[in-house]
Amino acid sequence: MADEETTQAESQTTLEQATDAPAEAVEQDAQEIALSVWDQTLTFLEGLLRPWNAYQVAIALAVLAVSLLLARIIKPRFYEWMRAREDWPKWRYRYMLMLHRRLALVVFVVLIWSIVWIMREVTWPSRSYLLGVLANLSTAWLVVVLVVRLVSNSFLRAILRYGAWAWVTISILGLSQETMQLMDHAAIEIGETRISLWVVAQAAVMLGLTFALARFLSTQSATSIRNNEDISPSMQVLFVKFLQVVLYGIAFVVGLRIVGFDLRGLAFMSGFIGVGLGFGLQKVVSNLVSGIIILLDKSIKPGDVISLGETFGWINSLGARYVSVVTRDGREYLIPNEDLITGQVVNWSHTDAYVRLDIYFGTSYGDDPHVVRKLAIDAAKSVDRVLTFPKTPVCHIVGFGDSSVDYILRFWIEDPTGGLTNIRGNVYLALWDAFHENGISLPFPQREVRMLQDGDPRPLAD
Repeated sequence: MADEETTQAESQTTLEQATDAPAEAVEQDAQEIALSVWDQTLTFLEGLLRPWNAYQVAIALAVLAVSLLLARIIKPRFYEWMRAREDWPKWRYRYMLMLHRRLALVVFVVLIWSIVWIMREVTWPSRSYLLGVLANLSTAWLVVVLVVRLVSNSFLRAILRYGAWAWVTISILGLSQETMQLMDHAAIEIGETRISLWVVAQAAVMLGLTFALARFLSTQSATSIRNNEDISPSMQVLFVKFLQVVLYGIAFVVGLRIVGFDLRGLAFMSGFIGVGLGFGLQKVVSNLVSGIIILLDKSIKPGDVISLGETFGWINSLGARYVSVVTRDGREYLIPNEDLITGQVVNWSHTDAYVRLDIYFGTSYGDDPHVVRKLAIDAAKSVDRVLTFPKTPVCHIVGFGDSSVDYILRFWIEDPTGGLTNIRGNVYLALWDAFHENGISLPFPQREVRMLQDGDPRPLAD
């Protein structure tokens, strides 16, 4: 224990001296560290030629072959077992699929640790040293895969995975201090600030892990909020957005503090950020504030059917800057939040989902209006989407035209997302069939054209 503390103190002293040393001395120290790492590597490779080390390598290769064979046998059964799990959340399925793909590594870890435990019980510890190193490496690689899977971004996940693998490998092989010193020597100085490769690597890993943890907590909390039926959809979106901002903000601050970044510099930068927001980001800030107002006043929510200008569709999602509106033809419009606050929006399902539609038609004066009204109401009720309770179709006479008695037919639907034009067309078609079966005529303007001959005054006299 004392030797360990002495070694750590010497390493820390070496780092501090390297930081304050001139450039030539720093370069010389880096060369010495690199030569020391190379000598240790050569010593390790020479040790593999010893009989017991060669036996351990052969045992490791045999364990690898057995692991691949067992994984090939277990994989189909494991996959069928996963398919039978129907009530699992999505993240658990992803982890199970990841274990399914790396089943050979899981089996290898179990077998190699079993052999190491047996060999340490029946023989000298030095005769299982290499196997112990392989067991630690394989276990660390498996743990890294499980932890890094929390990161959703594939590029960042790959960087963290390979970086963590490299670091745990170096640590297990006992080369962490030398590697840390080499990375600390690779640095640039900007004024009084010194940025080394070691600091950059620490920042990338810490920020990546904290952001991954924040995203995992945010996703799980958002799922719980969305499943709560006591919270309205608009308030659900507001709570989820607020929770994301808080968690990611905490992750950013905690990640920088772990690295050792001085957060007092952010107070100086906030002034420039405020000026930028005041001049260059007016529209962005306006949309952000408008989005918060929309969520608070509950004027629109996901699933509502709205009309804004020529755009008619239902709200797919509410974002921080825009609202996603999907139309019947499959187009998705991203409407800025400010337009929804300042413009006239028709919300077809604001207080309830009932929507009334009107269609106009006319019949000849020879048809009984009472019969026409009854046929029109029955025709509307025969269409699937038309409501018959609690709101029923009605038909009224609205005027006496030049050649027809004019009517209005009013009916209600409760699914405007299914479209308005198609339901009107279906009702018109039902009217046509009903009038055709009962002899009701639909008048249309007629014109009589007479051809006059030159010099014939009789038509004028008539």
